[in-house]
Amino acid sequence: MKPSVARKRPATTAAARLIERTAADIDAARVYDVANVTALEFAPKLSVRLGNRVLMKREDQQSVYSFKLRGAYNKMVRLSADARARGVICASAGNHAQGVALAARQLGCPAWIVMPRTTPQIKVDAVRLLGGRAVLFGDAYDDAAAHALELAAQKGLTMVPPYDDADVIAGQGTVAKEILQQIGSGPLDAVFVCTGGGGLLAGVAAYIKQHRPGVKVISVEPEDSDCMAQALEAGRRVKLDRVGLFADGVAVRQAGALPFRIARETVDAALRVSIDELCAATRDMFQENRSLPEPAGVLGVAGVKRWVAEHGVQGQTFVAIISGANLNFDRLRHIAERAELGDGHETLLAVTIAEKPGSFRQFLKALGRHPITEFNYRYATPERAHVFAGIKFSDAAERDATIRGLRATGLEVTDLTGDEMAKVHVRYMVGGRAPGAHDERLFRFEFPERPGACLEFLSAIGKRWNISLFHYRNHGAAYGRVLCGLQVPKSALAECRRTLGALGYEYWDESDNPAYALFLGTSA
Repeated sequence: MKPSVARKRPATTAAARLIERTAADIDAARVYDVANVTALEFAPKLSVRLGNRVLMKREDQQSVYSFKLRGAYNKMVRLSADARARGVICASAGNHAQGVALAARQLGCPAWIVMPRTTPQIKVDAVRLLGGRAVLFGDAYDDAAAHALELAAQKGLTMVPPYDDADVIAGQGTVAKEILQQIGSGPLDAVFVCTGGGGLLAGVAAYIKQHRPGVKVISVEPEDSDCMAQALEAGRRVKLDRVGLFADGVAVRQAGALPFRIARETVDAALRVSIDELCAATRDMFQENRSLPEPAGVLGVAGVKRWVAEHGVQGQTFVAIISGANLNFDRLRHIAERAELGDGHETLLAVTIAEKPGSFRQFLKALGRHPITEFNYRYATPERAHVFAGIKFSDAAERDATIRGLRATGLEVTDLTGDEMAKVHVRYMVGGRAPGAHDERLFRFEFPERPGACLEFLSAIGKRWNISLFHYRNHGAAYGRVLCGLQVPKSALAECRRTLGALGYEYWDESDNPAYALFLGTSA
């Protein structure tokens, strides 16, 4: 994890005039023909957990589920009647596109929206529903932007930039104006802003520093799309070789020129957060108010959490801007999988145990009643077994104490929680063929999901026959699902089935399943 940036230059006379002019433009911005004054909501659960008062500026509640319509409309409403009649064009991965499409509909203006072919379908559909002419081109934003410039020249269209424009910045800055109006004379220590190209950051920072200069403005970016943080560190704009696409709303290779000029004079710190932290922040929002922002939309929440963890502050008041909720539904799978890791509640361990009946049960007894989220194992040698396990802990101290306890019993334990290969790939690949697992039968079980259920299951089946394969993952369902291989001689098969039937768990014999024969069986 790169350290946070905490750097701000003394304002020059020219810089002070730029900030003053930007704040004045924000006061004069026209956005409320299309934008709502969004709520500034208290987050009671997050506030208690963090020991600070956390407020959320709910820009995800706009009609296009993003703040972007503010800047787009303020830019377009100021165009001449002739320019609006010819039409406008923009390049966008989604949220700016919807803002331009909505503004164009309001103003009766034709709008071409050039989007990368990788744009989530939900955003493409939304643009078309608003009347925008969606043009899919290229695989990345830069490809779409170059094509948009070509079309603008061919058709005489006006380009509406997503962030590097004074009118766009002024429109986005009305978010800060509302925050200060809503909080009044009450305490406010810092505002956490999601950052891509920097339009929202520049508008918010300029307005807050003009009207309440003692309030910190904190930029928050993903680790893999940190163009503004790198620019603030270098003192000049930096162009990234590549950007991550998980938080597609801020996947920008270079901060805008005007946003950077403003940010370097007004931003107090820049934070980088991980994808896992974004997943955890999405889960926090759902638990707080049942909303589901997109990954870029929760950067502010992830930033508050990281700031508190880094600085240990208590009793302060923070505002996190929830910038958008155009979430691609398929992304929920990844978010749910990684949320616990992002908060440090789930730990992934590789544990080596003896390959003999009862070893799994002894391992789980040593773990105690910590909830198990995952348990993967495949027979490898007659002597030792390697188990991939996911375990929930309440905090780092409990995790460390448990790992020490496991090692004290003679078990080899490796913490894989920070291992990206383990999290993305290996956890799904534990398995394969086991030529040495003779007389293997494969069974699939379901049992009620409750604390200790996995230990009870293993205690019932693991005394008599050796377990040669075991796969369990808690998916949040009412029933736990287990795939289990047992080494059972043919002469004992009838007794095995009687024993399994007596457990009271529903089960199926999958030994003849073609997927088992192709990928897991004991013979090629």
